[in-house]
Amino acid sequence: MAMQNVQSVPAELSPEALESAAQLVAEAQADFDRVMAEDSRVEPRDWMPEAYRKTLLRQISQHAHSEIIGMQPEANWISRAPSLKRKAILMAKVQDEAGHGLYLYSAAETLGQTRDKMMADLIAGKARYSSIFNYPALTWADMGAIGWLVDGAAICNQVPLCRASYGPYGRAMVRVCKEESFHQRQGFEILLELANGTPEQKAMAQDAVDRWYAPSLMMFGPPDDDSPNSKQSMAWNIKRFSNDELRSRFVGMMVEQVKVLGLTLPDDQIRFNEDAKKWEHSPLDWNEFQEVLAGRGPCNAQRLERRRQAHDDGAWVREAASAYAAKQKEQAA
Repeated sequence: MAMQNVQSVPAELSPEALESAAQLVAEAQADFDRVMAEDSRVEPRDWMPEAYRKTLLRQISQHAHSEIIGMQPEANWISRAPSLKRKAILMAKVQDEAGHGLYLYSAAETLGQTRDKMMADLIAGKARYSSIFNYPALTWADMGAIGWLVDGAAICNQVPLCRASYGPYGRAMVRVCKEESFHQRQGFEILLELANGTPEQKAMAQDAVDRWYAPSLMMFGPPDDDSPNSKQSMAWNIKRFSNDELRSRFVGMMVEQVKVLGLTLPDDQIRFNEDAKKWEHSPLDWNEFQEVLAGRGPCNAQRLERRRQAHDDGAWVREAASAYAAKQKEQAA
């Protein structure tokens, strides 16, 4: 798309100028529609409808917030991991999640939103992040369940985003998905070792799977009938599959993998519907989902308070970086 942004038209323009500006917007919209039809990509300098920009900004910033908040339940277990090897692996994973947040904040900034504003919205409780990160990690087995189920659901949802119509988002997701694939294998390996350990260790692994299974399914978002943004995101080629389609795919993956673990999924209604050609599962508690999104989950207050504290504790680093940048600019002048 060669057309530059023509997002607004000053009201004081003459009728002729208004008509000319309207024509430019119409041409830009037609160019945007062509890109969507060709399944091509929009880049930051290209014109885009304001609704498209806002949708992207909401989705990408929420995704970035999720990566940053998602560091907390795992970072809390670094010092308690059962071996030096496990500590090092978990530390590397948490560092990866921080990197994912940075990639995504950078992608969101190309849409005209500053990182400071996004962070301010997060710590003020105005911005949302994935509901899954408001649940407690009670045992070491939770590190396995988070890797296998939570990161597994993330991969199922995010691999199609590598083809998102917005260039910076799609390119960021390529690296994110490669690293998330490693995280899922790491979680699977933790559960596999526990499941093949003592009866107490296997019971701990099963308990973690039982607790994280339903929240992981809800990560894909509400049912399609109750997801107002999903259809439009698919029409704009941001998303490729609906929430329910992705959830069904994920259940089918878990059904086979849990057999290797020697564990069970806490759902006796899982079955493959031959007529619909999809996996089905028992109803989820969407009231719980809405409560968590509304800030009334088990760990909402705790997770946000820790993010606020970390932000405040890091103020001196931001100030020092700004002072250094100003000094470098002054010396270069």
